[in-house]
Amino acid sequence: MVAQAYTVAFEGVEARIVEVQCAISPGMPSFSLVGLPDKAVSEAKERVRAAMTALSIALPSKRITVNLSPADLPKEGSHFDLPIALALLAALEIIPKDAASGTVALGELSLDGRLIAVLGALPAAMAAAEEGRSLLCPKACGPEAAWVGATQVIAAASLNEVVRHFTGQAVLTAAEAGEVTRDPSARDMRDVKGQERAKRALEIAAAGRHHLLMVGTPGSGKSMLAARLPSILPMLTATEALETSMIHSLAGLLSEGGISRSRPFREPHHTASMAAIVGGGKGAKPGEISLAHNGVLFMDEFPEFPRMVLETLRQPIETGEIMVARANAHIRYPCRFLLIAAANPCKCGYLPDPARACAKVPQCGEDYLGRISGPLMDRFDLRVEVPPVAYTDLDLPASGDSSAAIAARVQEARTRQTTRFAGIANTRVNADMEGSTLEHFAAPDAESRAMLARVAERFGLSARGYHRVLRVARTIADLDHSTDVRLPHIAEAVSYRLAIKTK
Repeated sequence: MVAQAYTVAFEGVEARIVEVQCAISPGMPSFSLVGLPDKAVSEAKERVRAAMTALSIALPSKRITVNLSPADLPKEGSHFDLPIALALLAALEIIPKDAASGTVALGELSLDGRLIAVLGALPAAMAAAEEGRSLLCPKACGPEAAWVGATQVIAAASLNEVVRHFTGQAVLTAAEAGEVTRDPSARDMRDVKGQERAKRALEIAAAGRHHLLMVGTPGSGKSMLAARLPSILPMLTATEALETSMIHSLAGLLSEGGISRSRPFREPHHTASMAAIVGGGKGAKPGEISLAHNGVLFMDEFPEFPRMVLETLRQPIETGEIMVARANAHIRYPCRFLLIAAANPCKCGYLPDPARACAKVPQCGEDYLGRISGPLMDRFDLRVEVPPVAYTDLDLPASGDSSAAIAARVQEARTRQTTRFAGIANTRVNADMEGSTLEHFAAPDAESRAMLARVAERFGLSARGYHRVLRVARTIADLDHSTDVRLPHIAEAVSYRLAIKTK
């Protein structure tokens, strides 16, 4: 007696279909599991045996062999429990074989037969839809997986419910998609006193997804400003939400029964390892830059991060993806994020204040910011100094626009970009423009071009820096409701480009 069920094995954000073959043949009673399983998968046979006993199903005194095909693909995770049980039930003719073979299943079994939530339900649902099969998963994973919408998702609480469903005794209804909604306006920009130039830089960064570096003394409000950036960002589009949620599903971050339309905001500590930032470790898991995909990566105390970690950011910033290459895995993750970096002007932090600065001024400032290499600094479109705020100003009434007002302007600028780049591959926002697209949509007038040429010659702008000024100017023009890039837009973009330098 032979039966098949299907599940998935994960390679990054991709879910590869795995056929679970179960054969019951004469011989010494045994339960063998083959097909390159890891320890968690090898232990599945004991969990399946106990779950069957809980359902009063006696395994036959024969040789049971379960093969996970393709056999040369590594199998990892406890989600293989349910498909193994499903194939075994079909081989025992307890459930119809065609029902088992028409389903992609994943889920962990407890010893009493309950189904426990596992990671990766969303990518698994995508794979099932591509194969034209339904998805069977634990009840807790149903709202997440059902968001795909292209395939039927059956969410069961126990193995007993699975048996009753496939035998027609109590058919389960399809799971309904859930969505986690969060209020991004909990922190308002009006909470920040002063710092109007930094607020303007954040608005431009949000509108065009331009990377921003803030430099200021301790307590000047850099972290406070960054924490309020999510309140002015537009919500994720349906495509972006799916991309981001697939990564978060693999990382186990979708724990509220659905997905979120809020953009992710990741803020790793400066002691984080390279594997934690760019991805790696056991199974080549996604790092912080991938978890921040379509959102914000805030790196406070930027020069304090290990030099090797900072340098690994250079390629992902340009390409929007990272290849995690290990001896036993080569996994590609998307990582198109908005980088917000904050730094003190020097080690002691009080370089601009003669009364509090150390004796190494100004050399300490050059050495400290010099930890940020020239090529990495060149990738920051916006650079702004955040001066200290006088304590007497803290009692003044709130000034500037609220987050809601800024968010409306940002959304309008993003809408212009969506219309502009419709049909252009790999270009969603102004920061993505390159080549002919940049020349067509961000071409300045003659006066602006002449001024930018003088600036490039005087300050030694690289070709990358020149193009990034044009991208920022295009965003400023969008916020200004201008069809063309004009001199004031170029001038403001240049002012941010030249604000901070390293030696």
